[in-house]
Amino acid sequence: MPTQRQRLSRWGKAFLLLISAVLISLPVWALNARIEGVEGDVKKNVRLYLSDLDAEQYTAARLKGEIQRRVREAMRVYGYYEPQIAIEQLEEERVQVDITSGPRVTIEVLDINLRGEAADDPPFNEAVDEFPLEVGDPLFHSPWDRLRNQLSGLALERGYFDWEFTDRRMEVRPFEQSARLYMDFDSGSRYQFGNVRIIGSHIEPERLQRMQPFTTGEPYEAQALARYNQRLAQTGWFESVMVRPRLQTAQELLVFEPDPDPWFIEATGEMERRPRLSMVALTSAMTLYQPKDNRLPLDVTVEPADRHQFEVGIGYATDVGPRLGLGWRQPWINRLGHSLDHELYISAPEQRFTGTYNIPLEDPVRDNYRLQYGIRHEDDNDTRTLESTVEVARRWEFENRWVQTLYFRATFEDFTQGGEADQVWIFYPGIQWSRTRTRNQRFPSWGDRQQLSLEYSDTAWGSDAQFGRLTADTQWIRMLGNDNRFVGRASLGAIATDDFDQLPPSLRFFAGGDRSVRGYSFESLSPVNEEGRLRGGQQKLTASVEYQRRVTGDWWGAGFVDAGDAFDDWTPDSLNTGAGLGVRWVSPVGPIRLDVAHPFDHEDDWRLHFSIGPEF
Repeated sequence: MPTQRQRLSRWGKAFLLLISAVLISLPVWALNARIEGVEGDVKKNVRLYLSDLDAEQYTAARLKGEIQRRVREAMRVYGYYEPQIAIEQLEEERVQVDITSGPRVTIEVLDINLRGEAADDPPFNEAVDEFPLEVGDPLFHSPWDRLRNQLSGLALERGYFDWEFTDRRMEVRPFEQSARLYMDFDSGSRYQFGNVRIIGSHIEPERLQRMQPFTTGEPYEAQALARYNQRLAQTGWFESVMVRPRLQTAQELLVFEPDPDPWFIEATGEMERRPRLSMVALTSAMTLYQPKDNRLPLDVTVEPADRHQFEVGIGYATDVGPRLGLGWRQPWINRLGHSLDHELYISAPEQRFTGTYNIPLEDPVRDNYRLQYGIRHEDDNDTRTLESTVEVARRWEFENRWVQTLYFRATFEDFTQGGEADQVWIFYPGIQWSRTRTRNQRFPSWGDRQQLSLEYSDTAWGSDAQFGRLTADTQWIRMLGNDNRFVGRASLGAIATDDFDQLPPSLRFFAGGDRSVRGYSFESLSPVNEEGRLRGGQQKLTASVEYQRRVTGDWWGAGFVDAGDAFDDWTPDSLNTGAGLGVRWVSPVGPIRLDVAHPFDHEDDWRLHFSIGPEF
């Protein structure tokens, strides 16, 4: 048990740490300098060099010396090696620095050479060709340093792991106002991709190897390694993925220990002794070491993702009331990488349960088969329906990120729409193209989503209705600066059929609701029958424009206008319009949206919409 003195000692240490933290956090009063005699980038660089100079840390004489030293360093970057600097103390914390830049050093010799296999590699030659300085130009350090970093970076990116600068000099002669620049870059040989070793995978290694964007023996590229890492991560099979080359060099193969001082022998007396190499022997061994070839083995280390993943979503709208969404995802269920998703949605007017079984093909990220099934019940306004659906689909994702899905769907629906009841079987193939792009997925600062679907049904293969159906949706997110966000969306649909009465409600068009025309209740906009009941439309058009402005931190205000309707004629006479205001909070679990909307054709009507999750 600690004594009173020990407790006091601990409190004293804590107090000292607190005082130190407070002192460290106090602002440092930087030097306030007025700079005269130079302009533009040179002046900005001088100010930057003086920006963190704390005048209180220096005597007057030392302060002037430090200012002169920093100004000279800042001027050399632009080739001024003999500036004249006069410093005048204006106030206690304020000085004036008068600079006469003097003559500028120009380049007399520029000698840049590439050696090794990089001499025939286009990116290296482009880097040298794009070097902006020539003989006779004023000396400017930045391009020279940038070329050095560019060549070394390219070497690592493109597999030249034995690279070195055999010569890199900048000889400046201020008395002659001249500079001589020499750079010899020897890349050595380029490495190739070697064999891949999979570590920790619960998925068949052959499936992961087929996802490689390279083959054994191809020249090494870091970008290809990054693409492979990304592809593995996108499968959803793994919690973590690490792809890295296994560099075998003499430094890694040889082990040496320091000379055995007495303290070292005492501390490690019980440890197994390993052979030691003197520095002379080590140097000789490294000189004699020659790899058999330049093939670079790769290690792929993965950790399985959780086999069961769950999601919960909640929301509220005046017309729907509370709503709850539950998601159960199994990203892998066997060594082939098959996956299974289930979703349950519950609200007062609608309840649905859906499941999707995915069978990945050779490229699991881009190609798969899909079996989808579900049941849905809806009782809202003039629609009452019980729907069961089974769908088989083939999915392709192209390099431009467009996704093509070819599917065949079978639907049985027992419905009553506008007082008219029926039971129908609908069998129809369809094709869909879609693409979703976002930056910052939790609260996108940029993004867009497009979707186009074409479907056709015919009584020739047993379907109860013949029709052609088209739907198209688009949504955009753009930012102006850091505090202004714009969201726009549009949706249209059309059906060509002589059997409209045979179409179930799931295939007819309705508008209204928080993802359609806010201010109107869910699917309350459509043509009506002779009894004044909703019957659904053959066409639909909706559009929305929303402006969001950051109020503070993660809180945003929003204003929006929505318009749209479902109708039977190809050109509607008018569109229903609603507008309102909202609040957005970017919470740790995703954006939370609260909107109050007013329909223009109902003066006293207001609707509340609440939801959690991003727009896409």
